[in-house]
Amino acid sequence: MSRNFINSVFIAVASTVALNSIHATEPAFGKQPNVILVITDDQGYGPVGKHGHPWIKTPSLDALHGQSTRFDRFLVSPTCSPTRAALMSGRHPMKNGITHTILERERMALSTVTLPQVLSKAGYVSGIFGKWHLGDEEPYQPHKRGFDEAFIHGAGGIGQAYKCSCADAPGNKYFNPTIRHNGSFVKTEGYCTDLFFTAGMGWIKKVKDEGKPFFAYITTNAPHGPFIAPPKNTKRFTDLGFEGKTAGFYGMIENIDENMGRLMSKLDEWDLSKDTILIFMSDNGSVGSMVREGTKLGTSENGKPMEGFNAGMRGSKGSPYEGGVRVPFFVRWPGKFPSGKAVQRISAHIDLLPTLADIAGIEQLPKGQVEGRSLVPLLKNSKAKWKDRHLFTQVARWRTGSEPTDHMWKGFAVRNARYRLVGNSLYDMKKDPNQTTDIAEKHPEVVKSMRAAYEKFWQETRPLMVNEDVPMSPTRPYHVLHAKQLEEGGIPDWHPPKL
Repeated sequence: MSRNFINSVFIAVASTVALNSIHATEPAFGKQPNVILVITDDQGYGPVGKHGHPWIKTPSLDALHGQSTRFDRFLVSPTCSPTRAALMSGRHPMKNGITHTILERERMALSTVTLPQVLSKAGYVSGIFGKWHLGDEEPYQPHKRGFDEAFIHGAGGIGQAYKCSCADAPGNKYFNPTIRHNGSFVKTEGYCTDLFFTAGMGWIKKVKDEGKPFFAYITTNAPHGPFIAPPKNTKRFTDLGFEGKTAGFYGMIENIDENMGRLMSKLDEWDLSKDTILIFMSDNGSVGSMVREGTKLGTSENGKPMEGFNAGMRGSKGSPYEGGVRVPFFVRWPGKFPSGKAVQRISAHIDLLPTLADIAGIEQLPKGQVEGRSLVPLLKNSKAKWKDRHLFTQVARWRTGSEPTDHMWKGFAVRNARYRLVGNSLYDMKKDPNQTTDIAEKHPEVVKSMRAAYEKFWQETRPLMVNEDVPMSPTRPYHVLHAKQLEEGGIPDWHPPKL
């Protein structure tokens, strides 16, 4: 009997034991709401009209900004798979085995109990529409991890394929992509973001009519590169003088905003808004080439508009600085959460699972797994007492086969309510939110304390990095399954639901 088989059995048993330890109680706000979580890919904090972006128009997000309780210092991971694992688990992504976005190191440990599995204990059904990126091999797929409905692409982006198991259906493009729907491939017609919102809204309408509380996870691959938007969205920016990639990136965001408008309108039409929490966020900071940190707003010497805007923050996607991990986090529940209220306490992706569990009426969470906090006290009172804590960032992405501990002190950051330590540099985030002045020499005791906290975190985390030594998959599961389905009967057309 192989060690891998024994480990798989042990993991499955451990996961089942943890899941069975979850119990329901009274919902934090007296009733169970539906939950819709919309997460965009690589948008970051800056590209929202209300955040001061000078070129992008986002009327729907601007409206949601005003209707929501906003967490102004909401922190995620520097790249996508890690953030998604934290949302699904309530703990740091490396404790789910995730230290990369490819090379089998994007697979969320099978021992992890997921958010939809937790919510199912309170009677919720769950659906995912768009990007998963937590493992393309069958045991790791969302329809095996608690989702009742799954309408997804493979890998980290539509059309991507790597020398490992992480790969989308062959030949996929942003228009008319082949999508995996509940384990089988279907051929769609239209632009990817429009399709994911349409599929999500169709499922919401269906489960609404069945009277079930639901968790809908609409997770766009946009505005991730390649920067391809519908022509009408791109044209507005090329007419302004932007280059093709930037015009595509901005156009993708305006298309997302249009779809947010569609979603919000349908929630009103279906009389769901008052019974539904709507959350909007991004998975990491903006793409560096779209931020061009250090440039000033205005017009360049050749008369073209300059793209640089990241709300004044240092860093972008893949960076341990604040600009690499700070994202919008708008939370709307009319009549329950204050509208137009900004929460200044630091919060993070690891807090989402315990927050939604608290709201849904889940009393006991997976034993030993969840390390985030419920944000319910801050949703009830933005100035509620909030004990300080350390949040840890690690860019990771070291070479496969190397010892992770050799990279422990590279690409890391530690954050508390006031300070951010990046390597050996310390910043006062209250006085210097843009991280311009290193004050480490003035506060050696803070540096020492933060480094000690990080070292303890690492010692806890290293044994849980279960993907570091696994062999690369000899096949790309999506390619194998796609070829098999073509041979056995073909890829049927997907017919969008009537909304």
